[in-house]
Amino acid sequence: MKLDRVIAVRNSKTIYRDGDKCIKVFSEDYSKADVLNEALNQARIEETGLNIPKVLEVTVIDGKWAIVSEYIKGKTLAQLIEENPEKKIEYLNKLVDIQLEIHSKTCPKLNKIKDKMNAKISQADLDATTRYDLHTRLEAMPKHNKVCHGDLNPSNIIIAEDGTPYILDWAHATQGNASSDTARTYLLFWLNGDIEGANAYLEIFCKKSDTPKQYVQKWLPIVAASQSVKGNEKEREFLLSWTDVVDYE
Repeated sequence: MKLDRVIAVRNSKTIYRDGDKCIKVFSEDYSKADVLNEALNQARIEETGLNIPKVLEVTVIDGKWAIVSEYIKGKTLAQLIEENPEKKIEYLNKLVDIQLEIHSKTCPKLNKIKDKMNAKISQADLDATTRYDLHTRLEAMPKHNKVCHGDLNPSNIIIAEDGTPYILDWAHATQGNASSDTARTYLLFWLNGDIEGANAYLEIFCKKSDTPKQYVQKWLPIVAASQSVKGNEKEREFLLSWTDVVDYE
């Protein structure tokens, strides 16, 4: 495999293209279990029938773990929004349609989002009272078993040259309540500095799914707390500011 064409550089990983293959190479200190879990998530999601790049192999390159998948030629929704800002609402509608399709699937062997969030909240840099309130709120939320992407944003959707959308990056996939996934996407827009996009996205999602906005907002402190244990200091500070157990309006 040739690792001479870099597609993207992310935290702890570099993504290359070699012909019709996409090679995600992880840093040397990246958890072997997390790499294998990501590949397993991707393989399980393939079985749901969603349009995703298929896993071809998991290997080691120069002492680093790597996942090899199909390369999908096209542009991400993020690129399309940047190139065609006047079509942003059209692309946000596309994002929501894809997310609703994800949420229409079930995948019983995926980890449960409640288990993951409870563990993350326990690790969060919050006082015991706030953690208790967040655990209590999480336990009170309705229990569902829908597929949740966990990191859905416009840069994780590629529109192929024939117009077919493909969904990338299943490292954080779980099963559970879809509105937690929606809250995560909403916060990702905020983290990217696109508050207008965040609000437009939430309006579109709630209208198309017939979900009360207040219901998604109830998830915001829980999701923010669970996400605050990773990422850089600036992101952590921002997410922790959302963790007061209040109802956002």
